[in-house]
Amino acid sequence: MGKSKAHRIKSISGPKGSLGDQINEGRVSKKAKQPKVRMRAEEQEFVDSKISKKILREARKQQAELNLFGESFGPSLTDSMAVKKRHRLDDRGSSDESDSEGGDAADIDGDDLFDDMKITEEDERALAMFQNKDGTRTRTLADLIMDKITEKQTEIQTQFSDNGSLKMEEIDPRVREMYEGVRDVLKRYRSGKIPKAFKIIPKLRNWEQFLYLTEPHNWSAAAMFQATRAFSSGLTQYMAQRFYNLVLLPRVRDDLAEYNRLNFYLYRALKKALFKPAAFMKGIVLPLLEAGDCTLREAIIFGSIISTTRIPVLHTSACLLKICEMEYSGACSVFIRIILDKRYALPYRVVDATVFHFLKFENDKRELPTLWHKALLTFAQRYKNDISTEQREALLLLLKKKSHPKITPEIRRELMAGHCRDVETGQSLAHENDIEFQEDNDYTPMDDDAEAHGSRSTTRKSKELQDQEMESDEEDADEDSDDEEEDDL
Repeated sequence: MGKSKAHRIKSISGPKGSLGDQINEGRVSKKAKQPKVRMRAEEQEFVDSKISKKILREARKQQAELNLFGESFGPSLTDSMAVKKRHRLDDRGSSDESDSEGGDAADIDGDDLFDDMKITEEDERALAMFQNKDGTRTRTLADLIMDKITEKQTEIQTQFSDNGSLKMEEIDPRVREMYEGVRDVLKRYRSGKIPKAFKIIPKLRNWEQFLYLTEPHNWSAAAMFQATRAFSSGLTQYMAQRFYNLVLLPRVRDDLAEYNRLNFYLYRALKKALFKPAAFMKGIVLPLLEAGDCTLREAIIFGSIISTTRIPVLHTSACLLKICEMEYSGACSVFIRIILDKRYALPYRVVDATVFHFLKFENDKRELPTLWHKALLTFAQRYKNDISTEQREALLLLLKKKSHPKITPEIRRELMAGHCRDVETGQSLAHENDIEFQEDNDYTPMDDDAEAHGSRSTTRKSKELQDQEMESDEEDADEDSDDEEEDDL
């Protein structure tokens, strides 16, 4: 039998008095005391502004009394306030220089990118002689949109190279109003998130029409950088090429023409555009040179991006080939020299095109700029072993007609020190012929295999007989020595 539950229940002792008696006696629960936490001076995160002013004031007084350095301890309060105000004004003035990724940075003026590309007044006059003023004008997206609108109104169905893939469609008024709001945001954009309506533009079929509604020529520099990031990764190669050519290139050139320096975020946008190198070469570099009015500052700034970025060899080779075949301008020499300084293993076709580029100036009566001679020196230094003997002789003959007092001797020395590719090929072929001739002499016909096998077998038998005779002679010598020992005993 189990135990009864009555034994398990403990007696509950009731209160000794009523509730009023307990209150009168003072038996009331009290809140536990919380320990006070006191921060030490060295544990505080920062010092109050009033305390810091007092500390600086006392420090200046002590420094004035000691007079150790002969001047006050740090800047005065008025100087520090003036510096703060100046920084605030600078920040307000440069509204396009802030971004959540990069922080503030100086603009790029092109003067400090290449130290050896300083030109004189004579070089400027020589470069002006090679400017192509009748080149193709750089077109913008607004020009293409207006052409397409005119074409639609007049119902002329003509296809242009730039307008062929541009699709004009009717846009809903609510959508138009939304993208007009996006336009207002991009005008004053500095940092933060981009509107989602703008991010989906690369996925639209008529993306150029929606892009035109946002007025790209009025974007801030930071907005242009964000747009380049979105379009370089979201568009195909051909579409990215159109964006670079119609939006990014005109904006960069306008900024350089107006301020004589390039905004830092536009420079970053150009670097980000190299995410698609083929589109960068076809949409920025080649149209810039084909325009014929590319300045030296523009060439140096665009070239610095190529020199500091890794680009696939095929894209670089194709770009160099096109530059060598187009009409010459001073900017062409800058790009040729920068690409050659990358020391890529260029195909022989590109090397030959570079040689012909220099040789076509043999009968030119104009005075060539120093940039042309420096480009030829760079080619001789990097690819003197990749040219043929005829090309070297033609270049040496060119140096007699087009010379520079300081650069031409260096070019001639580099060309004479190189080994031409056809000479190396001839030596290698001769070496291969010698090897084949030796192999032919060592070769034995099939008919003589049996005789060769028989001669090998006879030589083996003769060796075995000689070994047996040697062993028998050794045994006879041992027996003779044993007999002599027995006779002595």
